[in-house]
Amino acid sequence: MSDSAGGTGAERGFGEGTRAVRAGLPEPVKHEPTLPGPVFAAHFHLPGDPTGGYAYGRDENPTWTHLERAIGELEAPGQDAAEALVFASGMAAISSVLFSQLRAGDAVVLPSDGYQVLPLVRQQLEAFGIEVRTAPTGGDAQLGVLDGAKLLWIETPSNPGLDVCDVRRLADAAHERGALVAVDNTLATPLGQRPLELGADFSVASGTKQLTGHGDILLGYVVGRDAEAMAAVRRWRKIVGAIPGPMEAWLAHRSIATLQMRVDRQNAGALKVAQALRDWPEELGVRYPGLMSDPSYKIASEQMHRYGCVVSFTLPTRARADRFLDSLRLVDDATSFGGVRSTAERRGRWGGDAVPEGFIRLSVGAEDPADLVADVLRALDESAR
Repeated sequence: MSDSAGGTGAERGFGEGTRAVRAGLPEPVKHEPTLPGPVFAAHFHLPGDPTGGYAYGRDENPTWTHLERAIGELEAPGQDAAEALVFASGMAAISSVLFSQLRAGDAVVLPSDGYQVLPLVRQQLEAFGIEVRTAPTGGDAQLGVLDGAKLLWIETPSNPGLDVCDVRRLADAAHERGALVAVDNTLATPLGQRPLELGADFSVASGTKQLTGHGDILLGYVVGRDAEAMAAVRRWRKIVGAIPGPMEAWLAHRSIATLQMRVDRQNAGALKVAQALRDWPEELGVRYPGLMSDPSYKIASEQMHRYGCVVSFTLPTRARADRFLDSLRLVDDATSFGGVRSTAERRGRWGGDAVPEGFIRLSVGAEDPADLVADVLRALDESAR
């Protein structure tokens, strides 16, 4: 493969664009909307014994059902046994897997370079008597601390460093040792990679990011194919009440229809930005898995269908990074990523990532790539003065 938004993997049935546009839609009914509006209900009519159907709004909602089917069709096309559950946020989804599958005395392996809230998760796990081991994403380093673990948590590409690990290799090794495997698929999206097809037991993501793509809702999801494990995840959602509102679920489903168009546009733009940063006269330590020169390119090109919308690079000082961000005109200085409007931030300001002070995480939106490249290069030039 060349430096392009492409990838590998057998397609099942319809193409990705068709699946995204039609995922989760109910059977057509004359005079009814093709995508029913959000169902606002705390309770439902329930005469007699509570068997089947919808009973109470913390357990089920028809709007969730459509969205969960849509996500399942994208994350696990053709896998009828796969089940998807939606949550109020990505962290609610992450927590549901960790705390439903682990008990006191268990050991879990987390990435040492993952999402910056994971250190807080570690504190809570250890408070519950769970042993936490960590290793970097790159080089499949988590293999070295797997023995005796109950669960392996993978984040690939890692956020914000964009390292990639071999999901299938790690999943096979974990299963040989009796461990479950969860993959945070937030940065890739199901159009970038499908962890269940690579051997994972769970695919977990924040739908706040590129899946929904407009920066206007919080959402998370878990997809798995083991009925017992997913029943535990569902039970945890019920216990803690980490449920999305029906309006958020409906907006998410509506937004998924444009997922392929958005990711293709954003991935193409991210590659252009990464190439321009790579060719800048200063050494910026640019990372993007779709660059052939990137350390992660080889394994990314084997397991990913698209390489994502996030590019990272490092400016020499905090002051230079701040000047760069202030000089941008088409890029908002904001956290999160995956939206149709480009964002960037000096990631070190949060304090939870092991990155240099001048480290920049840039999320490429749907602007014209030429305009975005020009804006980034102009800001680099102005910030150097």
